[in-house]
Amino acid sequence: MPLAGDTRTPERIPEAGAPRGNPFGARFVAPLYLGASLNPVNSSIIATALVAIAAALRIPVGDTAILISSLYLTSALAQPAAGRLAEEFGPRRIFVAGITLVLVAGIVGSLAHSLTALIVARVLIGAGTSAGYPAAMLLIRRRAEQAGHEAPPREVLGGLSITGAATVAVGPAIGGLLIGGAGWRAAFWINIPVAAIALFLALAGIARDPDPVRFGSPRALASRIDLLGMLGFGGSLTALMIFLDALPRLDWPALAAALVLAAALVGWELRAAQPFLDVRLLVANGALTRTYLRNGLTLMGTYVILYGLTQWLEVARGLSAYQAGLMLMPMGVLTALAARVVSRRAAVRLPLIACAVLLLVGAVATLFVSSGTPVAAVICVTAVFGLTSGAGTVANQTVLYQEAPAAALGTASGLLRTFGYIGSIASAAITGTAFHRSVGDSGLHSIAWVLVVISALVLVMTVLDRQLARADRHHTNQPPAGARNPGPAPGTEPPRAEPPRTESRSTDMTTGTHTTPALNPARTALLLMDFQPVVLGVVPDPEGVLARAGEALAWARAHGAHVVFVRVALAEEDAAAVPAHNKTFSQAAAAGYLTDGTAATAVHESLKAEEDDLTVRKTRIGAFASDTDLRAELRARDVDTLVLAGLSTSGVVLTTLRQAADEDYRLFLLADATADPDPEVHRVLMEKVFPHQAEIISTADLAALSTAVK
Repeated sequence: MPLAGDTRTPERIPEAGAPRGNPFGARFVAPLYLGASLNPVNSSIIATALVAIAAALRIPVGDTAILISSLYLTSALAQPAAGRLAEEFGPRRIFVAGITLVLVAGIVGSLAHSLTALIVARVLIGAGTSAGYPAAMLLIRRRAEQAGHEAPPREVLGGLSITGAATVAVGPAIGGLLIGGAGWRAAFWINIPVAAIALFLALAGIARDPDPVRFGSPRALASRIDLLGMLGFGGSLTALMIFLDALPRLDWPALAAALVLAAALVGWELRAAQPFLDVRLLVANGALTRTYLRNGLTLMGTYVILYGLTQWLEVARGLSAYQAGLMLMPMGVLTALAARVVSRRAAVRLPLIACAVLLLVGAVATLFVSSGTPVAAVICVTAVFGLTSGAGTVANQTVLYQEAPAAALGTASGLLRTFGYIGSIASAAITGTAFHRSVGDSGLHSIAWVLVVISALVLVMTVLDRQLARADRHHTNQPPAGARNPGPAPGTEPPRAEPPRTESRSTDMTTGTHTTPALNPARTALLLMDFQPVVLGVVPDPEGVLARAGEALAWARAHGAHVVFVRVALAEEDAAAVPAHNKTFSQAAAAGYLTDGTAATAVHESLKAEEDDLTVRKTRIGAFASDTDLRAELRARDVDTLVLAGLSTSGVVLTTLRQAADEDYRLFLLADATADPDPEVHRVLMEKVFPHQAEIISTADLAALSTAVK
């Protein structure tokens, strides 16, 4: 039996298909976790090498600070950009490209003999490591959809956070050992073996992206990835970080530049066909926007303590940098433990409230810390912030996974990290302002008061966020994705979900008598509607409904019925033509997750089209709102009967069935090859509405009904 996640033979586990066994086995998650560790590895180890680098290059120690800021700035800019590229070109390709870039950067840094060369290496490291997290989130989402899991894979998402937290916790200690034994170049060459292992594991354990690379003309490519939007975002964020880094000095030109560029960015993104920063989505999706703010503020509070307390321990308490790092290790360990505990929970609201409360408790406790406070008490205070960081990071990450559009999860994940980087840079500005004149108890207490305000704001935001409670009610009832399932016994068929019990006979509404329907396959068309990855990911049991659609397709092939594949996708001109008042398609067009030519909008690869089949691309909900004259095509084939199956029941199925009924087609609806995100809506339509226009049958009924024709 192949291992879960085994991709040595792509045909065994097609990327668009459902993986067998545990979809999140070690072969799949190991490269993702290792890739996610590359950024914190490089963030923490370099701190122990700055003094040695300055001595080797004969420059002031203060000049080496750019090696830290260059990584942070590059990462803040590159995270959402890497996510967008992963959406466009495939997450595996971008993940592998990022790791390769880190490998190259390790070589460049190891051979460098100047500060400029080291800065180049750090920028390359920042760009390369930025691909790890958003690409991993996309790969996890795609894997969960293939396996038919609606609930977020909580333990896998938690694993990403735990890996980062554990790396940060032990990074300074490992860095001290490496630098002490092998010199400062170890801070760079350590990337070579780690990236090489991650690259090997990624190539062996992650299946290839199913869709081919589509470049097109440079202008079309720039439009698809919204290159101008990326540049505008980078410019405004760079100006903002320059302003924050200059505090307590007020750099008004940098602030003005940040505001002007931000305003221009918003104006551009509102007009862009496929915006990099989806302003409309952020306005419409308050839960997602609040997640960004909550995550950024929480990390700001955590880093205020991480940076501020470290400086205070070294100056006010007279500890060495190594001793201060050891005192903060419990904070990192508890971060990983809290992340582990929260990752096992389905609910997110309670952990987020607990996170905000702990942040407030830690802020108040810091007010009472002074130079005479026992070391054990100081460690206990830092431990509180460790619990806050672990719980908040995992819970906010889970909310992002739930609220972000599936096709835009890469960019959304990158933005989550960007808000975290902004929070960390802002925390450094707060610390620098508080310790501007001297590092002492008064400055630490000033930091604590700022932290009290931040934590109170986070607590109010969390308690008043009703969407968190609604999301908990929905996802608590879902089994955890990736949960071990023993599956069927060898040689047996997997269990098949039972379709709703429906009457397979027609009722004469005037006499109340039932007649047995029959259909002539030669004059029948099977319409398989919206069986696309972008839609399959939002319905329950996508694997089961897809299997029944395949059975219906096999029936059509065997009996000579016509086959019509219907898919929803928007070309650039279609997206531009969608009016803002169209509630369904204006958001889809703005978000770009229905873009034609992407893997998300292609018919699922398990439903193979043949030469005589008709494929219809529609630009609205119903199958007749297409770029093909479906009515004329059906008339040309002498079709008078339609067998419908599709996703979702309240969307394409409802609209198409009503339109077809008005045009006097005989209609059969496959109840077990149709699904809706809301099971109750599906039930009501099937039992109360559709029987008045169509025969409600199952795929098992098709053979008997077709042979009933003489």
